[in-house]
Amino acid sequence: MFEIHREEIDWAGRKLVLETGKIARQADGAVLATWGETTVLATVVSAKSAKPGQDFFPLTVNYQEKAFAAGRIPGGYFKREGRPSERETLVSRLIDRPIRPLFVDGYKNETQVILTVLSHDLENDPDVLAMVAASAALTLSGVPFMGPIGGARVGHINGALKVNPTIEEMKNSTLDLVVAGTADAVLMVESEAKELSEETMLEAVMTGHRGFQPVIDAIIRLAERAAKEPRDFSPPAKEEVAAAVAKIGEAELREAYKITVKQQRYATVDAVKAKVFAALAPEGAEAKFSKEQIDEAFHDLQAKVVRWNILDDGLRIDGRDVKTVRPIVSEVGILPRAHGSALFTRGETQALVVATLGTGEDEQFVDSLEGTYKERFLLHYNFPPYSVGETGRMGSPGRREIGHGKLAWRAIRPVLPAPAEFPYTLRLVSEITESNGSSSMATVCGSSLALMDAGVPMKRPTAGIAMGLILEGERFAVLSDILGDEDHLGDMDFKVAGTSEGVTSLQMDIKIAGITEEIMRVALAQARDGRMHILGEMSKALSSSRAELGEFAPRIETLKIPTEKIREVIGTGGKVIREIVEKTGAKVNIEDDGTVKVASSDSNSIKAAINWIKSIASDPEVGQIYEGTVVKTAEFGAFVNFFGSKDGLVHISQLAATRVAKTTDVVKEGDKVKVKLLGFDDRGKVRLSMRAVDQTTGEDIEAKAAKSDGTGAQPQV
Repeated sequence: MFEIHREEIDWAGRKLVLETGKIARQADGAVLATWGETTVLATVVSAKSAKPGQDFFPLTVNYQEKAFAAGRIPGGYFKREGRPSERETLVSRLIDRPIRPLFVDGYKNETQVILTVLSHDLENDPDVLAMVAASAALTLSGVPFMGPIGGARVGHINGALKVNPTIEEMKNSTLDLVVAGTADAVLMVESEAKELSEETMLEAVMTGHRGFQPVIDAIIRLAERAAKEPRDFSPPAKEEVAAAVAKIGEAELREAYKITVKQQRYATVDAVKAKVFAALAPEGAEAKFSKEQIDEAFHDLQAKVVRWNILDDGLRIDGRDVKTVRPIVSEVGILPRAHGSALFTRGETQALVVATLGTGEDEQFVDSLEGTYKERFLLHYNFPPYSVGETGRMGSPGRREIGHGKLAWRAIRPVLPAPAEFPYTLRLVSEITESNGSSSMATVCGSSLALMDAGVPMKRPTAGIAMGLILEGERFAVLSDILGDEDHLGDMDFKVAGTSEGVTSLQMDIKIAGITEEIMRVALAQARDGRMHILGEMSKALSSSRAELGEFAPRIETLKIPTEKIREVIGTGGKVIREIVEKTGAKVNIEDDGTVKVASSDSNSIKAAINWIKSIASDPEVGQIYEGTVVKTAEFGAFVNFFGSKDGLVHISQLAATRVAKTTDVVKEGDKVKVKLLGFDDRGKVRLSMRAVDQTTGEDIEAKAAKSDGTGAQPQV
């Protein structure tokens, strides 16, 4: 019934199995990939023909994690998987980026790749396995895919690079880098690093490239036995329409790309395009070429003009040379009520970034296959349509917003203080108010400034820069701080973020069949020079974190209580902790190890909450002075509530330094008094003294007297 084909190799010390022919046989391509005990099913379906009028390649990659893969039931009210999580969206993008450039130019049939995690051993991350499975399924499907590709994760553990570390090993890694590519070149890099050098990052990329070569070989062997016949597809001829478009529009298009202001340039280019369409596809008349053919030829002509201007003259659209960064203006503290804010402007790209400090209650709970965990650092990126002078849909963030935000998150996280040093939840929101060039890198710069403005003790300021590439045969030019057009018409989007000490994040996407080590080396070196320049410009606004938190930021103090006292502080059904919060006005967060974080913008609220918690979780100390309230008077003295719920007796002889005839001559119920804990009587009752304390200053009178007489001995009371 089944015609099963398998390929099995040892990869990074674990068995990798690629199997086809048993599951999802109606898909154009299907591969069940297993690595250790992690299993991913990859399926590919591509329409038999393109939709009429289709002018783009509709490729969709959907990565999905099933909770049953790790023996879990989904969290939340509805116990089934819903919309894609942030991780699922990010992994979908991770796989889309290296496979998209390898489809034959001109192929526009709707294509869908679905990756489903069926089993997760909590040791081998399924994201790289899903990439390998997708590559194998595409290679077997018969669609015009010029693969296969391979992928690998590279860690930097104890000073050495390691290919495909386990999830546990990655906890001690200073690098998390995923690289994908073909047998000959690198197509995609995604990484987070703890200020590593450019040399180490390049070595990591090439180590990963070498590390996935056995996977590519295995996919080829599997395809030799199980691949479907290639589809009969020939790219449409472009020469005739290209010549016609160039004859009408090339000269004017060259003049248009000498205009340095984006909106004026776009308007002129649109006018040239309209002229070409009017000539080659007039309304109401039969045209030799379709609108889609003309549109594609015009795009190719735009790329030709921009690319060869750069290669021949070294001049870019806005008149810069290949290494110059656009003018930068950095401003901080621009929003009066925000905890921290910054406006970072680079040329025609601008990010308004706002930092907000919160408490443990504000941490985000993340439900994953590995279990539920809390995230204390959040970065949300928004790209409203007005930033590019357009109208558009407003709603929940799309894949682009999630991906760009995560890139900036990776760049900033390595320089944040440890929770023990700075026990705040941090949220950054980046509103892109203008865009012509990398807004994600503007977000990195603005985020760094906003956090420093908020008083977050970052290790060092962080900046980012986007690099581009023009590659024609043996000639190439690496571009620093690319414009939107240079990204759109170029061959590479290479983003590097870091500090003065090293790289914190690197992301690379290639639109051609890959790039070499030499080009990456040039790009990294040029990016470092650009990053150092940007850091210098940022320092004109703020060079380090402010010494104090913003006026409206909450203050957090931390204390430790015995774990066996946690239950008492929380109370039955949370009754006690709710009372503490309601009466003091402070937020209280208690962790499983007994760490208690108390937060409020009012220092008196924090003090009151801490004293209350201490009164529950600890015992009063003999010789210490406390402030209390008289709760009852009697002939023999006054009872004072002085330590949370604890009361003690101030004997009438301890009310004042002189003889007291009647208790109510000195105190009455409700009075605030200062008392010293003398000790406990034979029955364990608390003995307090008011006469030992200066009721105005709270000073220990007897200790002061003992010190002044030179004996240092404290008189017996």
